[in-house]
Amino acid sequence: MSPSYRPAVAGTRSACGARSTALVPPALVALALALAGCGKSSAPAPAGAAAAPPPVEVGVVTVVPGAVGLRIDLPGRTEASRLAQVRARVAGIVQRRLFREGSDVRAGQPLFQIDDAPYRAALASADAALARAEANVQQTRALAERYQPLAEARAVSQQDLVAAQAAYAQARADVAAARAARRTAEINVGYAAVNSPIAGRIGRALVTEGALVGQGEATQLALVQQIDPLYVNFMQPAGEVLRLRQSVASGLLERAPGAEAAVVHVQLEDGRMYPLAGRLLFSDLTVDPGTGQIMLRAELPNPRRELLPGLYVRVQIEQAQAPGAVMLPQQAVAQSAQGASVTIVGSDGKVAPRAVRLGPAQGAQWVVLEGLAAGEQVMVDGFQKLRPGVTVKPVPWQPDEAAAAQTAQTAKTAQTAPSGQAQGGAGAADGVGSPASAAASAAQPGASR
Repeated sequence: MSPSYRPAVAGTRSACGARSTALVPPALVALALALAGCGKSSAPAPAGAAAAPPPVEVGVVTVVPGAVGLRIDLPGRTEASRLAQVRARVAGIVQRRLFREGSDVRAGQPLFQIDDAPYRAALASADAALARAEANVQQTRALAERYQPLAEARAVSQQDLVAAQAAYAQARADVAAARAARRTAEINVGYAAVNSPIAGRIGRALVTEGALVGQGEATQLALVQQIDPLYVNFMQPAGEVLRLRQSVASGLLERAPGAEAAVVHVQLEDGRMYPLAGRLLFSDLTVDPGTGQIMLRAELPNPRRELLPGLYVRVQIEQAQAPGAVMLPQQAVAQSAQGASVTIVGSDGKVAPRAVRLGPAQGAQWVVLEGLAAGEQVMVDGFQKLRPGVTVKPVPWQPDEAAAAQTAQTAKTAQTAPSGQAQGGAGAADGVGSPASAAASAAQPGASR
């Protein structure tokens, strides 16, 4: 073998790990290197290049502006339109009760009978006195008429004629007094029969048979109340009245049609709406210095006598209209110290908070006065699905009955609670977190949930 040529030596390891050498031709070495280079050409994909998550579905409502009637919800109590206290006008023993307690009575219907025997005796005595006075009139008149020609003939003195004429005049006065006394006795006999002064519903009897009434005072026997129609008295804070008038004057709100006789709806204590609408009678001109409120009164028809005086009700009355306003479910609106806001879903699937101006609540919805444009989509539910950088797929919101009932109860509580409590609880209507905070978290890629 020539010293200028040395075959390539490749080192290998046996199964036992010992290194062995073997003579490998150069062509085979080049082929092995080429095959090794082909095997290393495909590098692994980086970990950050994973596929983007699909958009999550969220419930939205589309903004449709329109004229919205602003109804106020105020507590009130019912009151009888007419009320009469039935009292004894003469003294005596109650003999009979002539009505059924709790029934409807008509005007003039007998209710009680007081023993009238003493008053009938007084009436008979007055009749006798009147007859005696009338007889005396006849005698004195005849005497005066007889003395007149005799006095002219100077058969009797002028003094006798004057005395006869005076006696006649006094007798006529006695007749008038006797007639008045008889009329008084007759009235007392009538007062012994106690009648209803008005038509209405009578309550329980306040005295029983055998009771002595009217002795030194006009004893109350019963109470009659007219409950068809029925009055509803309610109070409105003077500040709300002033703000309402200012908004109407500035053009932000419009006065409700028929404000002189505004329609009133009543919600009963069990949550039912009374089927018949009433009308506003008047608004007081003075503010109660103790409460800072103004009293209003409405008249409500009550043909079935379903409502009773003293019931606690909630009065709903439309005092103004908001042109171009939007009604949104309360769970779509978040309230904080900075004000109210909603979450807008853009055409690219991105969400962003939007500040809005709210009007009064209408049941389970807020009236949005400013901040939204027609066609925009407002997010109502799905806030718990929002993640930083995620896109959403808007779908029409379908209110859940249970959630709607809970929202309505929250709205009712917010209307009766102080303003600070109402603002603090409105942001958690979704049940998971504030819509505004969730939207802000999703809008910032680096933010954490």
